[in-house]
Amino acid sequence: MTHSTRQGRRRSPTPDELRAWRGYIETARALDARLTSRLQKESGLSTGDYTVLLALSEADGRRLRSSELADAVGWERSRLSHHLRRMEDRGLVRREECAVDYRGAWVVLTDDGAHAFRSASVPHLRAVRELFVEALDPDQLDQVAALTAALRDRLDASR
Repeated sequence: MTHSTRQGRRRSPTPDELRAWRGYIETARALDARLTSRLQKESGLSTGDYTVLLALSEADGRRLRSSELADAVGWERSRLSHHLRRMEDRGLVRREECAVDYRGAWVVLTDDGAHAFRSASVPHLRAVRELFVEALDPDQLDQVAALTAALRDRLDASR
């Protein structure tokens, strides 16, 4: 009995499944690369900057605890800390001590950061529309939403 037989139903993806997987991955990477390039060129922000600024702009009082921000953007805390230091140097965010818990800090969106985010959002959302939304009809957009929700549910369930 082979190892895979003992494991039960575990099997490799079929050629058609692999074709779908590669198509998804290669397209997602190409789309991400194009959006990243345009965001950087049109606004001077990286996708990491934009992701952090988006999370802070949506937060109450334009502030989050650093642990909450790490969870919101899906990054390890060490990666976030290094990125925040670079963003602080550019005046996009600032860190403030938390009066309730001295181990934690607030990450606060500055006025300059809010302005940079708003300025970047117009061309970025235009690029999202051009490269993603306009490539699909309404039914396909609904299918993409359903597919990504199913994938997200599987990822969340496997934590």
